[in-house]
Amino acid sequence: MVLMFLVFSCGPKQTGEAIPNHPAFKDPAVLEISEKLQDKPDARLYYQRGLLLHRMGEDTLALNDFKKAAKMDSTRGEYFSAVGDLMFEHKDINGSLPYLQRAVTLNPTDPTAHLKIAKLFIYLKDYTKAFAEINTVLRQNTMTPEGYFLKGLIYKDLKDTARAISSFQTAQQVDPEYKDPIIQLGLLYSARKDPQALKYFDNAFRIDSSDVFPLYARGMFYQEQENYEQAKAEFTRCIMHDANYADAFFGIGWVLLQQDSLEKARKHFDIVTRLEPTSATAYYNRGLCNELMGNRAEAVSDYRQALTFNEEYDAARQAIARLGSK
Repeated sequence: MVLMFLVFSCGPKQTGEAIPNHPAFKDPAVLEISEKLQDKPDARLYYQRGLLLHRMGEDTLALNDFKKAAKMDSTRGEYFSAVGDLMFEHKDINGSLPYLQRAVTLNPTDPTAHLKIAKLFIYLKDYTKAFAEINTVLRQNTMTPEGYFLKGLIYKDLKDTARAISSFQTAQQVDPEYKDPIIQLGLLYSARKDPQALKYFDNAFRIDSSDVFPLYARGMFYQEQENYEQAKAEFTRCIMHDANYADAFFGIGWVLLQQDSLEKARKHFDIVTRLEPTSATAYYNRGLCNELMGNRAEAVSDYRQALTFNEEYDAARQAIARLGSK
């Protein structure tokens, strides 16, 4: 009997999961957690590893860990919230809602979960339910900037510009470093052709200089005013900060096309086709440059390429017909 006990006690050690054979699991922080999970599965560790994987851009792996955490410990709302949020980011709307609702059930006062559900309802354009979730948060804490930002998005979509501006301004007042409402204010004032837009775009770029969209937006503001030289200057400034920002190259190309600088315009559209090989508008505009320069065969080729990436591109189809090609 003693011998039998010894035989069993010397058997293989019971372990948790094996470390997956994926490059992400060679990261030191991820590997450290994975080694702990080898010894014993733990919901908290799965959640922590999921957060690391998400920050690394490995969302499929992160989602798998978040689901394991939620399955192992169904009492923690943040686990369900993490699953729902990640599924929503990847447009799995039907899949995300049950997880987010479960998160709110487990923690009715969790503002993060309520705001995530609000975002989901905004995506679905169910604004009544979205407002209900937002107001739940704002009743708990009036100093929640994201709540006002989301209200602004709803009003903007409803074409209630005055309320949208008011909501975005409130979000900015609550958190002056919150970039998203500042960009939205710039876009709304830009649509009004109001120079105040430039101030907002400048402020947004000051907050986060890694995001060059505000510089591009400044260029578009000047382009809409037909101040083409200033528009080109802003687009060039954008490219100096991000040499792969295709929209800025396109913007310069479009301005040059208006100025009849056809060869220069074509070169810029050519750059866009390299940066974004499936951009139908880039091929169409390069084709237009070729057509105006008398390069008929090249123009037809570009127009056909545009139709390859957008079968409903009527302007490209009409251009081909105009040049007598099928």
